[in-house]
Parts: sequence; structure tokens; C-alpha cells
Amino acid sequence: MDAFFVSVEERDDPSLVGLPVAVGFDGPRGVVSTANYVARRYGVHSAQAIATAHRLCPGLVVVDPHFDKYKAVSMQIRDIFADYTDLIEPLSLDEAYLDVTDNKPGIELAVDIARQIKRRIKAETRLTASAGVSYCKFLAKVASDYRKPDGLCTVHPDRALDFIAGLKIERFWGVGEKTATRMHALGIHTGADLRARPLSLLTAHFGKMGGVFYNFARGIDERPVVTEWVRKSAGCERTYAHDLTTQAAAIIELNHIVDELLHRLERSGFQGTTLTLKVKFHDFVQITRSFTQTEVLNTKEQILPMAKQLLREVDFSQRPIRLLGLTVSNPPHNAASPPQQPTLFDDDNLLLQP
Repeated sequence: MDAFFVSVEERDDPSLVGLPVAVGFDGPRGVVSTANYVARRYGVHSAQAIATAHRLCPGLVVVDPHFDKYKAVSMQIRDIFADYTDLIEPLSLDEAYLDVTDNKPGIELAVDIARQIKRRIKAETRLTASAGVSYCKFLAKVASDYRKPDGLCTVHPDRALDFIAGLKIERFWGVGEKTATRMHALGIHTGADLRARPLSLLTAHFGKMGGVFYNFARGIDERPVVTEWVRKSAGCERTYAHDLTTQAAAIIELNHIVDELLHRLERSGFQGTTLTLKVKFHDFVQITRSFTQTEVLNTKEQILPMAKQLLREVDFSQRPIRLLGLTVSNPPHNAASPPQQPTLFDDDNLLLQP
């Protein structure tokens, strides 16, 4: 979907159309969830501090998020997908992979299915979607971003290697800002540059991901469309309007976070034996501390003392705390975890794998 959260807000409030709009909490510690294409021209983007977004775009309109509404629209779109295939891998509220090799209507070409789905989404939700069509996940994802908004891009197997060669390295799955910097230091700026590097060099610098990058550069991605993900963790975090400067204040906040964590564990049915404390300081430096025990963590009497102990290992006498978070992970080997639910991310697309 194209700028999904904002597009829903614009659909429901036409007065926003044409204005630079972002969805997020408009406060001193607020973060942009997503921005429309007008705002993006000013440099506003997801995960950016709202204060920064206002500086870049003084006329920015910030709308509070309405996640229940986004979830409802997401389910509408998911129902459309299900008319074509049961092999649907949701990645977020507005992004999914579809394997349409054996599709329900018996349509020969995946690109025709993509056109039909885009038309139905527009007719039934009044929103636009971008679609990427190719023979593997990597290329479908890249193609979906290629002609946004309301785009449709197909990468045929015969043209895949030429297409990959011209891609900037930043477009590759798994290449974030830090990895891109390391790639540039090795003289890798495009898919062609990546393909020219031996596997030994890539694994030496990027470990297992080096092998993934090596294959991607050659158009190889054998990941199947997975209809259910096993949940690997459950957690929550809070960003504070005012930094935490004392141990007492941090412990009070830990109490609240533990209560929320227990609620999420109960709601998800997840079981785990490792507790991880996440701390982000006022200067945005982030650290984690973890502890593993043999018993499943499912009571406040277990989790709170562990969280306090992990906090004691953190020195924030010189750096106040901006954010605290707790996560339970590492399910016992004999525990069956429930499927992972889509996350509340945005700026994603419809991806199809024929």
C-alpha cells in the first residue's frame, strides 16, 4: 500500500489532501509513523522525530494514529488477496507476499492478477497499492518500490540479472544505513559491483548475510512464501516525555512496563525463558542486557526482580534514559508458540511471486 496510514486519513478527511501530512504523536518525543508524498518532498520520513519533521516542513500537519481503523482496512485487503491464493505471507498491516503460481481464478500471468488486485483495492477501499511481480521474494520486493505510488513493475527472469546490476546497493534487502556504509568502503555501490565480489570477501565482512548478498546479486532467493510465522518474542517499550535521571524513577517505570509485558504475554500466549532490557539514552545510544533462566517467565514475581537486576548493570548517572523496554524471548524447546501477527509498520507494498 502507498503511505498507508496517511492515505486512510486522507480518504476519511478530504481536507488533508494536497497538504504535507504525517501520522504520529505530535509531542516533544513523537515519531513519524508515515508521511504522505507531499511531506516526503521536504525530507519527512518514517521513524523520524516529529520535531525534526516540523523543522524540515514548517507547514506539516500531524494526525494522531488510528490503528483500529488501519487494521480493519488491512483485513479488507487481506480478504481480497484470499480470493486469489491461500499462500499469503503478511509482513505488516499493508505489506504481504503472495504466491500465485496455482491461483484460484486460474489466471495465467501474475501481472494480470496484480492488476486485478490493484483495481479491487481501489474500488473497495478507495486506496492505491503498488505491486511488484517476479519469480522470487527479493525481486518482487524491489519491484514493488520501483514505481510508487500506484505502481506496477514486473521483473522477468530473462531480464533479472540486468535489472539487479543497475540497482543501488541501498535497495537490496538487508542493507541498511550501516551496511551500506560498509559496502561503499569496499567499493560496492550497485548490484554489478556486488556481483563482482567473491563469496569469501562478502562472508568475511558480513558473515552469513554475505552469502545472502552473493545470491541476491545473482538473482537467487529460494525463500518460500510462509503463511504462518512462529512468534519468537513478546515485548513492549516506552519513550518518555522527560528523561529518567534517577534509579527510583526508572524502577517505577519498570513496574509499569512489566505489567504491560505480562498483558502482552497473556494475550499472545507466548512463552519464553530469556528477559531482555532495552535502554536508549538521551543521546540515542542504545544498549541491551539479557538474562536466561530455565523456567518460563510468566509472573511479575519472576520478571520484575530480573528487570531490576538488569537495570542495576546500566550506568545512567551521566546519560539520562529516554526509553525503556522489556522483551521475553527464547521459547522452551517443547513449547508451541502461536503464529506471529503482522506488525504496525507502514510504507510497504503488495508483493507477488508467480
